[in-house]
Amino acid sequence: MNTGIFLLGLGYVLSQFFRAFLAVLSSILEQDIGATPDDLAFASGLWFLSFAAMQIPVGAALDSIGPRRTMAWALLVGGSGGAALFALATTPLHISIAMTLIGIGCSPVLMASYYIFARDYPPAQFAVLASMMVGLGSLGNLVASYPMALAAETLGWRNALWALAAVSALVAFGALMFVRDPQKVEGESKGSLAELFKLRALWFIFPIMGVSYAISGAVRGLWIGPYMADVFGADTSTVGQASLLMGIAMVVGALAYGPADRLLPSRKWMIVAGTVITLAASAVLIAQPAQSLALSVTMLCIIGFFSATYPVIMAHGRSFLPPHLIGRGVTMLNLFSIGGVGIAQFFSGKVYSAALPGAATTASPYVAVYVLFAGSLAFGLLVYLFSRDNAD
Repeated sequence: MNTGIFLLGLGYVLSQFFRAFLAVLSSILEQDIGATPDDLAFASGLWFLSFAAMQIPVGAALDSIGPRRTMAWALLVGGSGGAALFALATTPLHISIAMTLIGIGCSPVLMASYYIFARDYPPAQFAVLASMMVGLGSLGNLVASYPMALAAETLGWRNALWALAAVSALVAFGALMFVRDPQKVEGESKGSLAELFKLRALWFIFPIMGVSYAISGAVRGLWIGPYMADVFGADTSTVGQASLLMGIAMVVGALAYGPADRLLPSRKWMIVAGTVITLAASAVLIAQPAQSLALSVTMLCIIGFFSATYPVIMAHGRSFLPPHLIGRGVTMLNLFSIGGVGIAQFFSGKVYSAALPGAATTASPYVAVYVLFAGSLAFGLLVYLFSRDNAD
């Protein structure tokens, strides 16, 4: 752990924070600027889709100018600038524009670290290093829960966003100073997207990559807030505490999967097992959405823990990549992951709104949202069953 890697980790803390903090601000933003859950789902979806859309240019930039400048300038302009715009927001449209900018700013942070891991460290260490980075970054998920709710109630959400803009700028400048670009191999060929998609082994990994993070990312990033408030009458503090518990489960899950990849004989079947347990917990939420607050929080924590398969799915895909395709390869895998959450958020907002008229119970719209997430995950799992197992 050198200073550059540490700063990349801090950048990923910010990335995790920005994708999750809307959940605890949902009630406050509705009161202050009239942003409904549908508006916030749209804004959250824009964060993920702008993040995903940037993965193609980010991959090319990593392979050409390196991770240092790619990460630092994006975080400075997009992350810090977007947070400042959010602090000035007076309409839901402003929130959407700000989240788009922040998504662009956060887009290269994790991939910059993965690029360095893939280039400078032995392949067998990739899954462990990847899970450690996700675990460290997931601290931002925790800060985006109860601490953010507390800050919003004591300091005001606008002041909190100004502080985040300043922190983002400091991390970006630090990265410019301390992150070291890996050395290029002499005579190394240039890769292309066409060459990447000729790797048939990735075709069965892309779908699970696109849906595995969608349920925990979308629920923790937004839906846990309105769900807890509408179904159980939870206030901002309670929503923050529930979000914190789910965030902790996601952190522990991310940290657990990396070492498990070194210990268990099959990477593929470990991912399958975690996905099946995630689907089982989702089924409980669908069947008993309003049974009790404790049951729902427990199921969300199980989802958070067992759906944290991102690092090992990334390692599975990484194991098929030749050196000259590492930048484009890991960012394309990440495009599917983050893009999947963005698409899920867009559709979840539509599904929620469509279920509102004539809803049998207050929980009915949220059941529809959970069915969407669980159905997508089941499809991704079905395709992934035909993938080729591979270990480093």
